[in-house]
Amino acid sequence: MISRFLNLEWKQFFRSASFGKSIFLNILLVFFALYFIVSFLVLGVGGFYILKEQFPEKDPLVLVNSYLLFAIVADLIFRYIMQKLPVMNIKPFLILPIKRDKIVHFILVKSSVSFFNIMGLFFYVPFAIVLIKEGYNVAGVLGWLASMVLIIQSSNFLNFLINKNNIAFGGLITLLVGGYLVEHFQLFNLAGLVGKGFDFVYQTPIVALVFLILLIVLYITNYKQLKNEVYLDALISEKVEQANASDLSFADRLGDLAPFIKNDLRLMWRNKRTKSSVWMVAVGLLYGLFFYPNPMYADKEFMFVLVGIFSTGTFLINFGQFIPAWDSSYYKMLMSQNFKYERYLKSKFTIMSISVVALFVLGIPYVYFGWKVLAVHFAAMIYNVGVNTHVILYGGTFNRKKINLDEKAAFNFQGTGAVQWLIGLPLMIFPMAIFGLINWLVSFEIAALIIAVLGFIGIALHKKIMAFITKKYITNKYVMIHAFNQEN
Repeated sequence: MISRFLNLEWKQFFRSASFGKSIFLNILLVFFALYFIVSFLVLGVGGFYILKEQFPEKDPLVLVNSYLLFAIVADLIFRYIMQKLPVMNIKPFLILPIKRDKIVHFILVKSSVSFFNIMGLFFYVPFAIVLIKEGYNVAGVLGWLASMVLIIQSSNFLNFLINKNNIAFGGLITLLVGGYLVEHFQLFNLAGLVGKGFDFVYQTPIVALVFLILLIVLYITNYKQLKNEVYLDALISEKVEQANASDLSFADRLGDLAPFIKNDLRLMWRNKRTKSSVWMVAVGLLYGLFFYPNPMYADKEFMFVLVGIFSTGTFLINFGQFIPAWDSSYYKMLMSQNFKYERYLKSKFTIMSISVVALFVLGIPYVYFGWKVLAVHFAAMIYNVGVNTHVILYGGTFNRKKINLDEKAAFNFQGTGAVQWLIGLPLMIFPMAIFGLINWLVSFEIAALIIAVLGFIGIALHKKIMAFITKKYITNKYVMIHAFNQEN
């Protein structure tokens, strides 16, 4: 039976209508996967010696153990955003003599061999081999490695239980940020405390059985939950819920743009695809914490522009690149209404501009890393409003793929075309190149000023640029309607 399921999965993949259209994306994903695999493999093989060289007085295994808490929590957050339960199309099988137990077990087992679970092994397995080679206790290393494998699998099944719970996601973010702040300000040795627990696993390998029990409990819980949902009547019955009407009266202050903005706000909060993109705002806001504390980037000021553009423009990029495809399911109806197209586009521009300013304000604490950081973030904010909003809106005139709003955004390339990949060049690479060149030839201050001036020029020419973009959308209106009627 399992071989039959695998055979059907293989046929589903290659016979999919989107396979030929998305072959470039599939090749690109393979390259991304190879990049991560090689990166983790290099860290796994050379990590021991790098830590030994950097911290000669400390045990590399103890150092790794002390930061496993952050690695596990970060992995759960990454899974929450990216990972989907690999549920095959089971409706046709529910009327056939196939036991539900086998279908559910296949789904769960398939999830355990996903890329998310395999990727970490390219670090842990080579690192364990190096430990044994360096004379560490073999039983202890194998117990530690088994614990890591079991924790990875446990994270896989835990993610499926908490995946729709925003409170759990908020708790993970709080734990990660709180742990970082505790370590940064040295309130107490949290890393060392957790590390002692994993040191105990190395010293007492039998403790790995605790993680095995945890994995079994999580698997059984997922099995029971999923089995209760695999019913034909549950799949075809209409789920009736009371709509949660949010108070969006504040948008009325925006005049004739209010109906469009309210529609976008509801769309963002009520659909999986857009909701996942909203959560990415938190990732963008904290993006600078990966760069600014690192001494490696202290003298690479052109990187400040990348962080500034992405940090203040996370929502702009994630939301804007799919305009007007967000409305693809009802675009035909929308275009039949009596309103000026310019109002529709202006509402999108307004939402993106407000998000840029709000993210800049929330990112003001980055001044802790120096006035230069705040200056670049301010210039990046102006550039995003004056230039990137227009670039994003113009790029939308080439969108021809319908978006399924019921699917998550992460690792979901449905609705993605070449436009979404090429648009990154003017959005980020161009301002980085301009800033880096002027910073090298003249000075940091002049480079930041030029980026801001480019933004102010875009703001000054806003009406003319929007008139040009609106004309382009109107010209392509019927082409878009036809394209959005097609299934990807």
